[in-house]
Amino acid sequence: MQRSGTSGVVGAGLSIGVGELLAGVFDVVASPLASVGDFVVRNSPAWLEDFAIGVFGTADKGALAIGTVVIALVVGWFVGVAARDRFWVAVAVFGGFGVLGAAAAAGAPLAEPLPVVAATLVSLAAGLGGTWVLLRASEPQPTDAVAEDRSRRRFLGMAAAGGVLALGSGIVGRRLIAALPSVPEITLDPPTEAADPPGPDASFAVAGLAPIVVPNDDFYRIDTALVVPRVDEADWSLRITGAIERPLELRYADLLARPLVEDYVTIACVSNEVGGHLVGNALWTGVRLVDLLEEAGVTAEGTQVVGRSIDGWTAGFPTELAFDGREPLVAVAMNGDVLPRRHGFPARLIVPGLYGYVSATKWLSEINLTGWDDFDGYWIPRGWSKEGPIKTQSRIDVPRSGSTVNAGRLEIAGVAWAPTVGIDGVEVALDDGPWLEAEISSPLSARAWVQWRREAEVTAGDHAVRVRATDGTGTTQTGTTAPPRPDGATGHHTIRFSAV
Repeated sequence: MQRSGTSGVVGAGLSIGVGELLAGVFDVVASPLASVGDFVVRNSPAWLEDFAIGVFGTADKGALAIGTVVIALVVGWFVGVAARDRFWVAVAVFGGFGVLGAAAAAGAPLAEPLPVVAATLVSLAAGLGGTWVLLRASEPQPTDAVAEDRSRRRFLGMAAAGGVLALGSGIVGRRLIAALPSVPEITLDPPTEAADPPGPDASFAVAGLAPIVVPNDDFYRIDTALVVPRVDEADWSLRITGAIERPLELRYADLLARPLVEDYVTIACVSNEVGGHLVGNALWTGVRLVDLLEEAGVTAEGTQVVGRSIDGWTAGFPTELAFDGREPLVAVAMNGDVLPRRHGFPARLIVPGLYGYVSATKWLSEINLTGWDDFDGYWIPRGWSKEGPIKTQSRIDVPRSGSTVNAGRLEIAGVAWAPTVGIDGVEVALDDGPWLEAEISSPLSARAWVQWRREAEVTAGDHAVRVRATDGTGTTQTGTTAPPRPDGATGHHTIRFSAV
């Protein structure tokens, strides 16, 4: 039984590994892990999605891939045991998974059905072939101890070779898939409205404090794309459809030829816990969404703006918010560079003041105007609020929670955000003491976060510090604790540390 189970595990590994290798070599073939994972993500219950994002954060995609592999290998074990005397079981199970995988992969962005089917057949042949060979090698041998030992070593050698081939194929395939082609060298025209660069009073020189503008490589990424779409800008276009008078279709060059504007905007994920890091500030460059909508001529029925991604993901927000002065962008650049692929190349939506799940469509392919009650974006049927305004929040970055500091004067620092109304003030409270006003940096815009800092005297022992912010309307951040679901977490970020 042990040899039979091992045969099935190696066979399942070969099928996955070869499938990943083919996906890495051919862009028109979808990754089997990504395709199955995408199916799992889209059909998972809400509590499981919350758990994955809460526990794994931006590593949720890697955790899902590992979990998928583990489950496949466990299934492979039982298939190997059952197929020892009934190989048709392996054919049926592998074939069933192949059909499901091919169906999922055929619908993946930029995949082509015929190459997907061909790659699936090759992967299945590798898995079934490896299982069959090892099952034959595991058949009962003569009872002679020498012959049995020789048989055992031969099986182990073959299984090890199959395992190395499966692992090697999978690793090479994953690296090829992850090795996104660099974005093309595109020179953008100078923006017609350029943002002022951060001045000396826009940030504080405090070690460990989040930068006022987060570099592209450090910027958080939360989305449902298990594999970043490899979009060719020469073939890409943005369509504006639905309840409009004049449908538009813009090629990438058309979009870049329009007047570009710059703006510092803080965006956040609704799954961000109080004090979490699923939030960031960047300098975005793009075309005003309002200009495109006015050119298309939105009709009275178009009360919702729906962004559609190349990978099928959708998000929607009230049309009136596009015209209320918050200046949403169809962004084509981030922090002065062409939009990175992992952050939405060739274009994405940036809507100040709204959580990403209702607005920040990456790999944008269509903007559809529809009725507010006529369509729900991807996350709405999964239990999240249809309206997602970003809540006023503040975070302590220094000192780190659980750290040990020197007693005496201590600098406490962090960030606070309230797009689109800005931050008017930040206060901290040490232990059970009163709220103390903190110094805040000069805001880059009303849509960007600010840094804050405050010095306090701490004695030796254990301490706690809390923070709260007051936004530009004079409203102070609530201390009532609430989880992210359904419309964003609330509460005062509190950290504990020791002084010696």
